[in-house]
Amino acid sequence: MKSLLLTLAVALSSAPVLAQDTQAEEASPFASLDWHKGPAAEDIASKAVIKTTESLSFLDEANSKRFLEMTGNIPEEGNYIVVATDENWWATFTFDPVGYVKDDEKIDADALLATMKENDGPANEYRRKLGLGELHTEGWAVTPHYDEQTRRLEWALKLRSADGESVNYTVRLLGRTGVMNATLVSDPETLQRDVASFKTSLAGFAFKPGEGYAEYREGDRVAEYGLAALVVGGAAAVAAKTGFLAKFWKLIVGGAVGLFALLGKLFNRNKT
Repeated sequence: MKSLLLTLAVALSSAPVLAQDTQAEEASPFASLDWHKGPAAEDIASKAVIKTTESLSFLDEANSKRFLEMTGNIPEEGNYIVVATDENWWATFTFDPVGYVKDDEKIDADALLATMKENDGPANEYRRKLGLGELHTEGWAVTPHYDEQTRRLEWALKLRSADGESVNYTVRLLGRTGVMNATLVSDPETLQRDVASFKTSLAGFAFKPGEGYAEYREGDRVAEYGLAALVVGGAAAVAAKTGFLAKFWKLIVGGAVGLFALLGKLFNRNKT
């Protein structure tokens, strides 16, 4: 898989400059998607808005579902994709309407990692039923930590698939009626640079009026769990108590170098 994508990427890069734009769009499997190229203000689940810059492209829910399927991920509803058009990362945003999550819980990173590794079994069983390859938890690239000022819970997980290793950097943005889950998919070799770029893009994210964490009012729905459960899948962590975690899944990059090369050609990343 990876070698095939690399071969295709090399073939694309050798095309004549004058024909580069047309050939890139014809060759890339992502060209058929309805990309919203920034700058723009994009709606996410009617709960938040992200202001994209000219270096970002956005996919609505329907096109995001297709993108996830094309990259070997579970094509669930409710996802919104942002792709860095001049760098090697993409991210998915999805809103979980679980209610107001109290942020007064301490996090035991070792215990959480053990739980996530245990969940690999049922999660991969679910992936196999969908015809997808297995995905295994390797360890923390960044241990979970919470920022009380920004109301963000962040961590990075190293994952292993048949195509190699990838890293998911996850941010949970706490809101009044639920949590926005933002997950960066990156190549481990460029993780630090990609995380910095991803965090810069989050400066354009904001909950809509009435949806901010500080706007909580007495009587609002309160989530059944706290910060630790958000790391292992939120509502899926509650389902895990029954012995099956069908909704727990992670994102893969799917042949990192080749995939990013194809996206780069689509957005004319190397255009001169």
